Amino acid sequence: MTVETRCPTPRSPAWVPPGVYEPQDDTRLLTRALCRERLAPEAEVLDLGTGTGALALTAARLGAQVTAVDISWRAVFATRVNALLSRQNISVRHGDLTSAVPGRSFDLVVSNPPYVPSPCRAAPRGAARAWDAGWDGRMVLDRICDAATTLLRPQGALLMVQSALCGVEDTVARLTGAGLSATVTDRMRVPYGRVLLSRLTWLRRRGLTADDMVEELVVIRAVRT
Repeated sequence: MTVETRCPTPRSPAWVPPGVYEPQDDTRLLTRALCRERLAPEAEVLDLGTGTGALALTAARLGAQVTAVDISWRAVFATRVNALLSRQNISVRHGDLTSAVPGRSFDLVVSNPPYVPSPCRAAPRGAARAWDAGWDGRMVLDRICDAATTLLRPQGALLMVQSALCGVEDTVARLTGAGLSATVTDRMRVPYGRVLLSRLTWLRRRGLTADDMVEELVVIRAVRT
């Protein structure tokens, strides 16, 4: 895949119901990276953790055949509604990451997974499943890294966004160790949001944050060679 200079204007989904992650800076950063991908006609794209379907809709507008997956039934319903409102054909499935697409592989996988470190070691519930990702923030990131090789076709790519709080180098190293060629392609610095501000004392105690309270978001692109 090479750089694409044409892209449909990014749009927000028409409907964001309570309990479903609303597209924010991380979604916009990943959308920008997605729009650079040169997708073959009817390329097969998988959106893991689709939320409202923002990324899935962008991929569909680029001409891809899109499958969107989420563990939240509310997110599945929201994506189906937004696809209908946007007149885009998207296959939306309920499931825990790759369990919803057993045995399938794709030309491109995009994901805005939960990546926020949490003082609660138990699995998150409710709306928090969209952002809380365990003590080190890697509860879902590592699973996607480990599954990427089998999810991707030869020369297929993974685009994934995460925070620097949960180890960018760790993600690159894990993907590289799985046989993929991984690099950071995009960066953005944003002020702490509500969730990070609510656990600021804990983050400082763990040495995960500085006094500027600015979070760096990155997009990692990994290619199966």
